Amino acid sequence: MEETSNIIESLNDKFKSLVYLYEKSLEEVKVIGEENNLLKEKLKKQETSYQELKTKYDTLSLVKAFTASGEDNHEAKIKVNKIVREIDNCIALLNR
Repeated sequence: MEETSNIIESLNDKFKSLVYLYEKSLEEVKVIGEENNLLKEKLKKQETSYQELKTKYDTLSLVKAFTASGEDNHEAKIKVNKIVREIDNCIALLNR
């Protein structure tokens, strides 16, 4: 009878240990889940920042292309004026 009691007590101790490990694992999963959510938010902010910087870079590249040097600057002004005249002509045609 004592041997059965010892076996039951041993099983009970092992069960309590398993329950403890299970609860500890649940808490770790919760912490990891919260960390995952924070990292997702951070990634989203970084992607937004990247897109903003890319837009600024593209704009600066375009501006640089128009104002590369003195002679190019004159040519760029001529091209811009030509584009503006074409747009004006299109607007005039639309207004008829």
